[in-house]
Amino acid sequence: MGNKYEIALIGNPNVGKSTIFNALTGENVYIGNWPGVTVEKKEGEFEYNGERFKVVDLPGVYSLTANSIDEIVARDYIINEKPDLVVNIVDATALERNLYLTLQLMEMGANLLLALNKMDLANNLEIEIDVDKLEKILGVRVVPLSAVKKMGIDELKKVISEAVKDKKFAEIKYPHFEPYIKKITSILQKDENLKKYNLRYLAIKLLENDKYVEDIIKNSKVWDELKPVLDSIMKELSKKYGEAELGIVEERYKVIDKIVKEVVKKKSGKLTTTQMLDDVLTDEKIGALLLIPFIWMLFKFTFDVSKPFSAMIEHIFAFLAEVVKSSISNKFIASLLADGIISGVGAVLVFFPILAFLFFALSFLEDSGYMARIPFIADRVMNKFGLPGKAVIPLVMGFGCNVPAIMAARTIEDEKDRIITILINPLISCSARLPIYALFAEALFSKYQGIVIISMYALGLILALITAALFRNFVFKTSPSYLIVELPPYHIPHLNIVLKNTWERVYDFLRKAGTIIVFGVTLVWLLSIYGPSGYLGVEALENPQIIANSWVAVIGKTLAPIFSPMGWDWKACSALVFGVIAKEVVVGSLAMLYGVGEENLSNLIANAFTPVSAFAFMAFSLLYLPCIATLAIIKQEIGWRWALFAVTYEIVLAYVVALIISVIGNLIF
Repeated sequence: MGNKYEIALIGNPNVGKSTIFNALTGENVYIGNWPGVTVEKKEGEFEYNGERFKVVDLPGVYSLTANSIDEIVARDYIINEKPDLVVNIVDATALERNLYLTLQLMEMGANLLLALNKMDLANNLEIEIDVDKLEKILGVRVVPLSAVKKMGIDELKKVISEAVKDKKFAEIKYPHFEPYIKKITSILQKDENLKKYNLRYLAIKLLENDKYVEDIIKNSKVWDELKPVLDSIMKELSKKYGEAELGIVEERYKVIDKIVKEVVKKKSGKLTTTQMLDDVLTDEKIGALLLIPFIWMLFKFTFDVSKPFSAMIEHIFAFLAEVVKSSISNKFIASLLADGIISGVGAVLVFFPILAFLFFALSFLEDSGYMARIPFIADRVMNKFGLPGKAVIPLVMGFGCNVPAIMAARTIEDEKDRIITILINPLISCSARLPIYALFAEALFSKYQGIVIISMYALGLILALITAALFRNFVFKTSPSYLIVELPPYHIPHLNIVLKNTWERVYDFLRKAGTIIVFGVTLVWLLSIYGPSGYLGVEALENPQIIANSWVAVIGKTLAPIFSPMGWDWKACSALVFGVIAKEVVVGSLAMLYGVGEENLSNLIANAFTPVSAFAFMAFSLLYLPCIATLAIIKQEIGWRWALFAVTYEIVLAYVVALIISVIGNLIF
């Protein structure tokens, strides 16, 4: 085996970095977290001409200013780990915006290669890029490709294998700042310890008032000599630009503008499809109104298409439970398998098709480009509730799962903004609550399933916004920041990408069904056949009089008086307790506590609840304690104090909302 090299992939969000990473590495992927932070670390490997290449996928960033955790991770890796090659993935349809990061990488002195992705889209938009001229101006290798269509990947591997050996450290000049940069570097080079860094990079970052670099220089031998020189330069630049760092930003964009004018030719006068659609879909009023039918169609598609598949799974698990009971003579083992594991997991997996088609529809909208517009449209409303613009993205992600959504809040620079976003995120209805809604909607609102389920999502979002406004006004008294989001061009979704994204999300659900949910329903089963007096027998699962003496009944009956205004029996109360393990466990717990399989649970729920008590139960399930995984990630991101605060306010909020629904509902109906 030949040499092993380490390369890093970096680029703006939505440039196709993940697609290129997957195309290079295939299945050889390792996922973890970067040391000390919750930012996902993805690594992979590939071989080319007998040599091995370790590929590190850095977080998607617009710049390396290092204001957010993602930017800090990317900057620290490049500076400290010094990879053999940095592959900067650039969107060919948005060269001007993407080159800002490229210039910063050149400033750092990285051995750089430009992967010019989405060339097929650029051609469709009649954008011509002179690749040879771009390569000559920048002094770095440029590889044109289309990752989605798998065009140029082999050429990229070939150029990577050459670039790791034939290293080129290109330098970009900033005409108005060169005298200052030279003056600072001439002093920095007097300290041998600083030569492990790129001195030009240190000089530029000092002009930007970068605290990280400033701390490095303050501990050096040349700080006393440099300090008065730097103060003089900063004073001079402040007169010219107001703030020195703004001058650097302006200078970068002047250089980028010159490059783009030389290498890009675009036929003008023709409106693109994206421009025409955005005139309507991102309009402040029309876009917001169109969002409602889009979401309605999303849920309509999900439930109508998934229905026959759910019915099939329901019958399969009912059949398996009967087979196990009839073939195993030991009642304890037979009941554990049939009433515990099979019935419990079956009661949850019956919703697998619903989730699969929901994720398919979401992935379809994401790959089409429309999903990126939803945060953009919602941002105008969000700021009115005291939320930072960037909070829109974690909140939208929360509809899938609160755990990655809370982690996504790390891109919010301001700590107070980030805490507010994390605290309200569990109020957004994740996919785990959907089985609960689907069960009760089918049982008691069969004619209005879609509307009832959408109302839960709407309730969660409305309460999240109101809560954010209250936190902003009474706890954190600062102004929110604004959203900067990329709007990718619309295009026909690629089926392979849609299916891959769907599978990754569905796999998370299956993994939970195979681990934590099995644990949850098994625990409920054990607590149902045992009580304060000892072992009650598996007959307890089919005999209401026996199960009334179990530990489950003790828990439920203790809570029942508290929830008596809502009209819930002790079994419903017990199921909510076990829902803390994972929200999906609520359905499996109800199936076990009522002693029925999934095929009969809907009918039994219709008898045990009224429409008002069912709606209150759904609302409480939406708002009360987050699952264990969500609670753990809140603690990890902002600490135990805020995690306990989240638990407290969510329980109080859930109870108050369920009580209001019950009182008003019973008065009206």
